[in-house]
Amino acid sequence: GGGGGGAAGARRSELALPWADPLGGRRGCAGPVAGPGPAGRHSMLPRHVQRLGRDWITHWNSSQILTFNNPLSSCMRWAGYYPPWASFPLPVSADFSANWRFPPFFGPWRQFQNSNWHLDNYTQSCCFHLPNPSMKSEGEEPLTKKRRLSGQDDTSAPEQETNLTDQKEVSCLSVAQNKEKHGSKKGTIKRHWEYFCQKSKTMKMATNKGSDQSSTGSKATFDFTVMSYNILSQNLLEGNSHLYKHCRQRLLFWTYRFPNILQEIKELDADVLCLQEVQEDHYRTEIKSSLESLGYHCEYKMRTGRKPDGCAICFKTSKFSLISSNPVEFFRRDIPLLDRDNVGLVLLLQPRFHCKANAAICIANTHLLYNPRRGDIKLTQLAMLLAEIASVAPQKDGSFCPIIICGDFNSVPGSPLYRFIKEGKLNYEGLAIGKVSGQEQFPRGQRILSIPIWPKKLGISQNCVYEIKQQQKEENAGDKLEAAKPDNTQEIVIASEKLSSKLQHHFKLSSVYSHYFPETGIPEVTTCHSRSAVTVDYIFYSAANDDTATQPGAEDSFRGGLKLLGRLALLTEKDLWTVNGLPNENNSSDHLPLLAEFRLIEQ
Repeated sequence: GGGGGGAAGARRSELALPWADPLGGRRGCAGPVAGPGPAGRHSMLPRHVQRLGRDWITHWNSSQILTFNNPLSSCMRWAGYYPPWASFPLPVSADFSANWRFPPFFGPWRQFQNSNWHLDNYTQSCCFHLPNPSMKSEGEEPLTKKRRLSGQDDTSAPEQETNLTDQKEVSCLSVAQNKEKHGSKKGTIKRHWEYFCQKSKTMKMATNKGSDQSSTGSKATFDFTVMSYNILSQNLLEGNSHLYKHCRQRLLFWTYRFPNILQEIKELDADVLCLQEVQEDHYRTEIKSSLESLGYHCEYKMRTGRKPDGCAICFKTSKFSLISSNPVEFFRRDIPLLDRDNVGLVLLLQPRFHCKANAAICIANTHLLYNPRRGDIKLTQLAMLLAEIASVAPQKDGSFCPIIICGDFNSVPGSPLYRFIKEGKLNYEGLAIGKVSGQEQFPRGQRILSIPIWPKKLGISQNCVYEIKQQQKEENAGDKLEAAKPDNTQEIVIASEKLSSKLQHHFKLSSVYSHYFPETGIPEVTTCHSRSAVTVDYIFYSAANDDTATQPGAEDSFRGGLKLLGRLALLTEKDLWTVNGLPNENNSSDHLPLLAEFRLIEQ
């Protein structure tokens, strides 16, 4: 009101002090934003102004306000650059480049105050919003410094706990639950669609409207979208809390995370979901029913042993019908190498609205072992998945139907395991088990892979196909020879196996993502937490011959294939730390969802 004009004027002059005296009031960017200033400095200021970042309001052109006690706005992100006169990180528009810097007039505060620069285009409330002071201070520092300080105690933690206790009911509400109240999400980074075909955008619109694609023209097309998403099992989150030190505690509750994850799935609206780390009790009580209400049919395979999570493949019943569901267990009691509880799931789906009654698409989903030092187990698990696909995907004419393999492979782009998937071959002679996945820059697993990697009784050949019938024939022949030459026969079989150190598979697979941004060469990231930010999640697919991503030299064992129409762009590590990494207020897993649009091609 008008009566407060004098007080406002006085406050304006007081609040200019730290800016007019930049060196005197500066604490340096390393200090916690919410911490108190130096003792005795600006003692005339109110207590809440002395505590930088807390309830500090500066009138700007009598109508625009700079506030410090609100969550990060959807239009802001950290610049990663602190001008010498600033005692805290400065926000910039999320629409700007990550390398954008403030123009020269952002120097002395009074010049900035008198400029004609306005925020109207960036936020309706004409406010800068900085993170809530209850957020851990380490999350507001540059990534390199945050990693150095990751082991130190957080000075704002007790205050944070008090906030959580007093407002427990409110704090458990997710962004999705509060969407109507707040109107728009805050602190988000927009991901855009990248299209590889001019027609794909219009086709996507037609698909979303539910049009019968078989009646759109003389040549039938079938377009569909596939998502791969590691949704972060709550059990694994709580068992690996050191990975989430950067997160506010309330963001890690399942009651907060699940509505966000479900909202993300709703908005992306994929025709097929391949989910990893799906906790069994959550799947049974709420995930399955929630997805079924969205029109999905769900197939689930829980990990073996006492591991309470697993993999799920869910598909829109309006787009596909189920031909077969084939779970794969990587644990084998009789094989010491295979003592881990990871699993896979392979579905054979029949597209609806398609001209061919016998058309099929094979969708596989897996989560391979994490341990960076056990590349031997990872390769064997992958071979078991490929063998199951090879038994499910053949068509009547002997060729494979189109194949899509999704999952968390716990391997980085360019690693031997990754190259084996894409190139269809791998000579592993002399390869250290710690180098198979490429997860560690300086691998600790120095033991060399044995030849062969897995024992013959697994029943999978070096071409990654089941050889059960062939094995039975060899065993019968061996039994007949055993009485006469038991030792020699065994030696001959083992010697013939050891001759080959080459793995092969017969699928012509391409990766939906290119793993690096072409303009900058900066890596794409699919997971980001306190310890690392890398790509470990993939969508591989059997490319049609006319697809731009077709692999050279692969065997032509497919009739038709898939054409990649578009994908949801990934982000860089720097992008993700502008919203405090993963999980954050809006993205409730430590992985990003991968999403691709395909067109089924027949020949």
